[in-house]
Amino acid sequence: MKTESNSKGTDRVFATERLPTAFAFDEQVASVFEDMINRSVPGYSTIISMIGVLAERYCTAGSRIYDLGASLGGASFAVAHQLPHKDYRIIAIDNSEAMTARLAKKITASGELGTHIECRHEDLRLSEIEDASMVILNFTLQFIEPAAREALMRKIYEGMRPGGLLVISEKIRFPDPQLNELFIDLYHRFKETQGYSKLEISQKRAALENVLIPETLAAHRERLALAGFHSIDTWFQCFNFASMVAFKE
Repeated sequence: MKTESNSKGTDRVFATERLPTAFAFDEQVASVFEDMINRSVPGYSTIISMIGVLAERYCTAGSRIYDLGASLGGASFAVAHQLPHKDYRIIAIDNSEAMTARLAKKITASGELGTHIECRHEDLRLSEIEDASMVILNFTLQFIEPAAREALMRKIYEGMRPGGLLVISEKIRFPDPQLNELFIDLYHRFKETQGYSKLEISQKRAALENVLIPETLAAHRERLALAGFHSIDTWFQCFNFASMVAFKE
């Protein structure tokens, strides 16, 4: 059954019973994405705002910042608002046409700020990464098939400036089954406090199965280290959501 979002952009995508289908970043999701992500990811607004603060510290003059899996550009705009200089370029990439169409309109409507942001409708696995002082993967890698993740990390590393910063935020799983179950239960309780019904939680979870594939923090650290990154650690975590930083020598 098709569901409709309301005029205020409130997420009601999974509010009524529907046939099982895989989750997709289509027009229906894009139209309510800001509400969906803020109500679905604990600490999301904190992560976004602090990405801007990190950019202020690590974005070097004349460099590029890549926002991979940019969706509606939350991280891109946080960076643009925070940087004190204008000698930079933000490349916002997403493979969803619905997302990039909306992001392009946001960029145009943002005036001078938007002149520093370039929106690209691309498969980030095929995108070129060049002269980057910062790369952002904000809840993006989890949607890339696991077999392609190592090559992506190596490509990012090779395209970064020395001293560059990678920020990677992900839904994670825990190797301890008891802890994993606990944090999943706490997360579902969090979603209930955000106004989601048990039906919505259940149907979205089913839709994301085999689409969003989480990994342990240890797996992320190992892959990043193999790609060449150092000083890898978690700077934010709430339940089974975490954000990490890693640096290029």
